[in-house]
Formats: sequence, C-alpha cells, structure tokens
Amino acid sequence: MSNSADSPGTGSTGPGSAGPGSTGPGSAPRRGPRVRPVRILTAAVFALAGLIFFTSFDTAKGTDIRQDASLLKLSDLIQERSRKNKELDESNAALRDGVESLAEGDDGSTRAQDEKLDGLEKSAGTDKLTGKAVTVTLNDAPPNATAKLPGYPEPQPDYLVIHQQDLQAVVNALWQGGAKGIKVMDQRLISTSAVRCVGNTLILQGRVYSPPYKITAVGDPDRLQQALAASKAIQTYMVYVNVYGLGWKVTEDGTVTLPGYTGTVDLHYAKPSP
Repeated sequence: MSNSADSPGTGSTGPGSAGPGSTGPGSAPRRGPRVRPVRILTAAVFALAGLIFFTSFDTAKGTDIRQDASLLKLSDLIQERSRKNKELDESNAALRDGVESLAEGDDGSTRAQDEKLDGLEKSAGTDKLTGKAVTVTLNDAPPNATAKLPGYPEPQPDYLVIHQQDLQAVVNALWQGGAKGIKVMDQRLISTSAVRCVGNTLILQGRVYSPPYKITAVGDPDRLQQALAASKAIQTYMVYVNVYGLGWKVTEDGTVTLPGYTGTVDLHYAKPSP
C-alpha cells in the first residue's frame, strides 16, 4: 500500500492524511517528497567518480601518464650506469695491457716465474683464452605462445621468459663438462661472477642485458654437449622448450678467443655500521 508522500494528488483528506491541502485538525503537516536511500547512494557514486576523474586529470596535467618521463628515470639510470660500467671496464683493460707491456720489459722475474704467472692468469680468467668452443643461446618464448602438446596447461607469464636458474643451469653444466673458460654475452666469468636476473633482464658484473642470452664455453665440444644433455635442470627447461616455445640453440663455433676479465677482482661486502 502506498502512502500519500509516494502518490501525491490522490485527494485523500481523512484524519491523519498527509495529502496535499490537508489543514484540518489531526492532519499531518505538509512535507516535501521523501528522499530514498537509493538516490543518496547514486549521488554519492557520481560524486566519487567525479573526484576520481579530477584527480586523474590533475595528476596527468594533460599528458600520457604511461609515457611520463619521471616514471622512466629509474630504467634510464640503470641503462646509463650499465654503459658507464662498460666504459670503465674497457678503460681498465687498456690500462692493464699498458702495465703488462711495461712489466714485460724488465720485471726481474725468471722464465719459470713468468710461466707460473701466465698459468695463474688463465685460471683466474684475466687472460684471453683460445680454443674450440660451444655456444648456448637462450631466448624468451613468443608472447602469444600456447601449449603445443596435449595435457599441459596454458602458459602463465613466468613460463615464457628466461629465469636466473636457467642461465645458472647452463653455466654449471658447462663447468661440469670441463670448460676451461666461459663467456656470458660479452663478459668473461671468473670465480666471483654472479649471474643474476631482475625481471626479464640479466645483470652481470654491473651491466644489464636483454634476451637472447648467449653463453660460450671453451673446451672439448663433445664433453660440453654431453654435460648439457645430462643436466637435470636443463632437462626440465627442455620441457618448456618443447611445450611453450622457449628458445634453445647449441652450436659448435670452431676455434674462438674468449676475452680476459677486465673488471675489478676485489671483493665487495657489507660492513656493520659503527
């Protein structure tokens, strides 16, 4: 049953009636239409939407937020530091070559001592290394990849990118296969090198790289490839290669020369504050 406030103009004038024109004794005083809670809620939603639009406009100031230069400063800084580290490595290598040339003139050492030093430099990875090599190339899967074999789920984003453990698995297998030296991208690995990934980029000795990733090892090609095939971690990776299309390529390069490590050999570690 509707009351008079909901249906104005009914002409009801009985006792207690709230209809229009009711002025007699016992009649309710005239009021405006009742505001329903639904209307209040609707008004609040529109007010909140307007506030959000205004805030977005005030933040963007008429520009594309996705391309705001201030949001790109961090990635720009990382790329700039990577370029700077590369320049410093090249400068350090040139200075080292100059020092070695001067030392070879007359360093007072015996032939046996020189040969021992050469062996230590090769073992440490600071000297160039020439020999037969194998290169492994890892790459992300296509962004629209789907499961190629029945019984496998559709891929999650993590299934389609190279992870740190994938790179580490290849490096570890090559060492186990008797590699005399390994180069990742354009840098020689030494005993303190750490292969780390942040997102879909590789950070190696202060420099940043994007896929595809190339890992070159000097050694017996047959032993190196056997070690790759025997690795349990690589066998797991190969499932993703076959199902989701991750990149995997192994090539024999013939005779190559790996560069010597040119960075600092000092250890850097955290120290307690005084």
